[in-house]
Amino acid sequence: MEQQEHIIAGLDIGSSKVEAIIAEVTPPGPPKIIGVGRCRSEGLRRGTVVDLDRTTRTIRDAMSEAELMAGCSVATVSATIAGEHIRSINSRGVVAVSRHSDEIGPADIERVVDAARALPIPQDREIIHVLPMEYVIDDQSGIRRPEGMYGSRLEAEVLIVTGAMTAVRNVYKSVQNAGYEIAELVLESLACGRTLLDRSEQDMGVAIINIGGGITDIAIFFDESIRYNCTLAVGGRSVTNDIAIGLRTPVDDAEQLKLKHGIVAADPDTTVEPLVVPGVGDRPPREISPVLLSSIIEPRAEEILEMALREIKKTPYYELLTSGIILTGGGALLPGIVDLAERIFDLPVRVGRPTGVEGMNDLTASPAHTTAVGLMLHAAEKVESIPLVHPGLIRRWSRKMENIMNEFI
Repeated sequence: MEQQEHIIAGLDIGSSKVEAIIAEVTPPGPPKIIGVGRCRSEGLRRGTVVDLDRTTRTIRDAMSEAELMAGCSVATVSATIAGEHIRSINSRGVVAVSRHSDEIGPADIERVVDAARALPIPQDREIIHVLPMEYVIDDQSGIRRPEGMYGSRLEAEVLIVTGAMTAVRNVYKSVQNAGYEIAELVLESLACGRTLLDRSEQDMGVAIINIGGGITDIAIFFDESIRYNCTLAVGGRSVTNDIAIGLRTPVDDAEQLKLKHGIVAADPDTTVEPLVVPGVGDRPPREISPVLLSSIIEPRAEEILEMALREIKKTPYYELLTSGIILTGGGALLPGIVDLAERIFDLPVRVGRPTGVEGMNDLTASPAHTTAVGLMLHAAEKVESIPLVHPGLIRRWSRKMENIMNEFI
């Protein structure tokens, strides 16, 4: 029997760029990317919508570009969420196993997770995820998949991820105003973990540091589940602003200097060509040494990594990070940042690049696209239970039904 093909769409709403990806999924194969659209972010600051109209326009432009490349339209998307407003809370639930045979079934697991999420949440916050970390059956801890096991008492330890209600609703509103519906809102760190980690890394302990444009996300995975998540209010844009101020050059030119010539630790003894720095306004350009550029970049990169280290050391997992640190996001592209991170963390460090998808690898293989690719993999896991309806048909069917109804009005 021929496998059914599904179309899925993901939308990574970041501080520096909005990225849309459309993919075909034919279970059990990996997603095949057929459309990519990217636009520079407008209306977002540190992961939060600050201008609804400009954010809506950016989302619409990115989605239109991806749809044009894919040759189809979509009605629903999975979207990422991040920002300083994200908070994580540990909670625990306990239930009695309901079956006479004491065999744990899906209903018991659902009940214990519901019990764990039944804790007081401030009215200004909204639950985004309830992520099981481990289960306990009759005081036997460390159980990952309790279904089918026997016991009379089931406990669940979960990580509850919440966001500011206004920030969450503004993301929904921006996507809806652009003409799409959000099928699922996914924590950015969760999406990154889906494409960067194999099971052994998740099991042994690893931290992902996603250095984006306006923020840096930190996530710790251990024993095959996410255990901790937080956000720092600094990112690659902070490095750009330092260059712009330090060299007295426009921000856009500072960004190009960072991307083309930026390095965390330049060797002062190496002879290299000087760099041309554009002036502000009608001031003439001037030449500088690459060592000067590096001396501006390195302190900020060091600050970001040291802030991440302090956050990780607040948790009980620092000593358990056997697999070390994974740097990803656009900030991970800075030459020399791995050596700096290894010195700061005293752990093995690597740059994480997205994997697990097919098609258009030339457009999605960079660490800057980790979140968007991970979102595709997260969405693809759910398609086996979804009946085949090509998203591009939804709008046409809706219009046809509307026309039919209008004939009877």
